[in-house]
Parts: sequence; structure tokens; C-alpha cells
Amino acid sequence: MDTDELTPAERRVWRAYATGTTVDFGEGEEEQGQDPAHGDDWGPERTIRARVLRALLLNGPQEPGEVAALKVKGARITGVLNLRYATVGSVVHLGRCRFTDVPDFSGAQLVYLNLRDSVLPGLLLPRTRVDGSVRLTRCRIGGPVHLGGSQISGALILEQAELTATGPEPVLKLSHVSIEDDLCAPGLRTQGEIRLDGAAVAGSVDLKEARLHHPDKVVLDAQTLVVEGDLLMRQVSASGWIGLRGARVAGRLDLSYARLSNPGDTALRASSCTIGELWLRGGPALDGRLNLRRAQVDVLFLEPDVVPREVLLSNLVYTTLAPHVPAERRLAMLERDAEGYVPHSYEQLTAAYRRVGDDHAARLVQLAKQRRLRSTRAWYGRLWGYVQDATVGYGFRPLRACAWLLSLLAVGSVAYALHHPRPLKASEAPHFDPVFYTLDLLLPVISFGQEGAFAPDGWYQRLSYALVITGWILATTVVTGITRTVSRQ
Repeated sequence: MDTDELTPAERRVWRAYATGTTVDFGEGEEEQGQDPAHGDDWGPERTIRARVLRALLLNGPQEPGEVAALKVKGARITGVLNLRYATVGSVVHLGRCRFTDVPDFSGAQLVYLNLRDSVLPGLLLPRTRVDGSVRLTRCRIGGPVHLGGSQISGALILEQAELTATGPEPVLKLSHVSIEDDLCAPGLRTQGEIRLDGAAVAGSVDLKEARLHHPDKVVLDAQTLVVEGDLLMRQVSASGWIGLRGARVAGRLDLSYARLSNPGDTALRASSCTIGELWLRGGPALDGRLNLRRAQVDVLFLEPDVVPREVLLSNLVYTTLAPHVPAERRLAMLERDAEGYVPHSYEQLTAAYRRVGDDHAARLVQLAKQRRLRSTRAWYGRLWGYVQDATVGYGFRPLRACAWLLSLLAVGSVAYALHHPRPLKASEAPHFDPVFYTLDLLLPVISFGQEGAFAPDGWYQRLSYALVITGWILATTVVTGITRTVSRQ
């Protein structure tokens, strides 16, 4: 480029490039003059044409013993900074700048890109290779940010950035991006969809205190995302659908104190995920469905108060469940499953209580499982279930059978003590004992020789029939309960 065509502002940048010196056009300005949101008011003394920057980055001057770099602050950049498929061997730092057009780095190879505090109408970085980091800290971008398919050897930093897109395109597209360090975006503000599907992050993803807004639509699509570290979403406020289906998070997926809202639909879908630790605690209940079907979690930290009105838990597998709370508080979650009765969910909860040695809670869960199963059966199955529940609690409350037996024994002993049944053969009949006579009626297997020797009549005969029938029912339910308990062990 002929330097005679350059404006005074552009000559300053041209001369500084060779030595990597920073040119700050906003130095000494008042606060309003520093804000690139007012960049359209900046005059020619702070205006640089994008084609001048392109010429510098592709064929700028070099000085022996110096490292060339483009470092500009507080400039208004006009035109499209077009570096499609270019190889840029120097650092690009355009901080606090106002871009009038969308910069295009599609398919480029960069060393380092820093647009900190800048205002842009959009940003194109698809299929780009960056040997260092991409820093978009506190950037305000009014259109789609596209980094799909890019390879970033350092970190991608979006701390406190504000992204807004009004069209159908995602506001931030990171599909199939590869990041060898962290994705840092604490305090991120978005109006639109974030797309992270198929992305791979060797470090952690930090979305703490982010505000994601896309009501009734997809706000975060991170299906098949792979994170080797943690996925941190503490104190996130998200309005819209969050999808993590098939994602793999080696560390912790932390949703502590988060506010997730998507009324009438799914608020969080983490089905078929593999997660080291999943934390849902501290915040209000999800406003929308929670889908954890087929997920595998080593540590599930799930507070009952966070569980929404509707869940999907079929084939969810977890090793440890925290915090340790009474079984009654956990059972409410299983009863909210949209698929109805899911036996696997009860077995998982039972196993979690047994692993921490709380056998009482484990028995309560199994009892609740039988009661839930009873509601799915035909009337005669429900009737038999009510009998088992009332008598021995499906085998999980065996002392009930003893209580029933003692109560009936007392009733029968008193009744027959007041009115002895007549002996069938007076000469051969043993001495009548009302207690052992009642036991003979109640116990279908054991015989004390009383039942066959005496014949009650009238009301006492009907009482004997009732005791015999009740004894058989008690014996059958006890055997059924014991068999269920033994087979379960």
C-alpha cells in the first residue's frame, strides 16, 4: 500500500506496527470519549480504514530485532476487515474499538486475537486456527458471533461480554470448536441461542453468573459437548431450553444457585450424559421439566427443593446421592416422573441409601415402590396388595404380622374362654385350652390337637372360620414378604 494515501491516524498505526507499539487514540479523553459505543461520533483523527489494517497484517513493515504487532486502542474502524483464509503472523490487539462492519476471519490462521472492550456488529471466525487465545472480554456485539469448527490452542475468553442477535442465527456459534485451554465466560450476557454442540474443551467451561435469555426457545444447545474439566454454571439465570444430551463432563457440572426457566417445556435436558459430579442445589425449583434419562453420574448432589414438578429419570444411574435426607423427601421426586411408575428409579434410590448404611430408608423406598406398583394393577391385584400392605407392609414391616396375630389371639382366647365349644368325643377330648385352641385356628401348619377335638356352634363357629381364613392370609403374606426380601438380597 502507498503510504502517501494514509491519513495521519493511519500513519501512526503504520509506524507503530513494526515495533509492536500500542497506539491509543483515546488517551486523555473523558469517559464518554473512551466508550466505543459512542464511536460513530469519533472524527478522522480516530478513524482507520479496515483495508489499511489488512495491508499491515499481510505485508506490513518489519524492523530487525523487533516483533511486529498490531496494537490499537480507541479507534473507529470503517469497512470490512477481511482476512478470510489469510495467514497472520503477528498479534492482533484491537481494544476499545468501534467496528462499523463485521470483521471476517473465516478460515484464517492467527497467532493471537484480542478485541477487548470493543463494539462490533458481529464477528466471523469459523474454521479459524488460533495458536494462542481469543479474547472478547466485555465486548458488545450486536450480531452473530461465529466460531464453528475453529481450533484454538489457548483459551476463548468472553468474560462479561454482551451478545445480541435479532435474526434466526445463534448469537454465539461454537459448534465443533476445539479449545485446548478454558472457555471463560463468567458474567456473559446473551439475547439469543448459544450453540456448543459437538465442541471439545480440554480445560473447563466457566459460565458463572451468566445471564442467558431466549424465552420459549433454545438458549443453550450443548449436545455431545466434551469438557475434560468442569462445566461451571453457578448462579446462572437462563430463560429458555438448555440441552446437554450426550454431553461428557469429566469433572463437575455445577448448577448451584442457578435459575432455570422454560415453563411448559424442558428447562434442562441432560439425558444420556456422562458426568463426574452433578450439582443442583441452593436455587429455586426449576421452572420446567428436568430430564436425566439414561444419564450416568458418579456423584449426584440434588437437593429436593430444586426438583421441579415434572422429571424424567428412567435409567438414570448414580453412585452417590447427596445430601443425605429422609427417604420421604426423595420419594416425592420419583412420584413426579412423567413416565409414571419407573421401577429402576426406586432401585437406584434404594441402592444409594444402602451404600451409606441407611437400611431403614432403603426399606421405605422399597415399600413405596410396591405401593406405586399396586396402583398399576387390576382391581384384584390392588386388593391383594392392600392386604399385604395392611398385614406385613409387603414384608418390609414383619412386626405387623405379630401385632395382628397377638390381637386375634387375644380376641379368640377371650371369646372361647367365656364359651367353651362342645367336644366331639367327650371321652377322648383333651382338656380345653382357649389360647391353644385359638392358635390351632390361626396357625395353618402347627397343630396342638385342639381344633379337631372341639366343635363350636353359632356365632363362635363363624368366629372360628374367620380366624382360620385370617391365619391363612397372614401366613401367605408373611411368606410372600420373606421371599421378596430374600430374593432382593
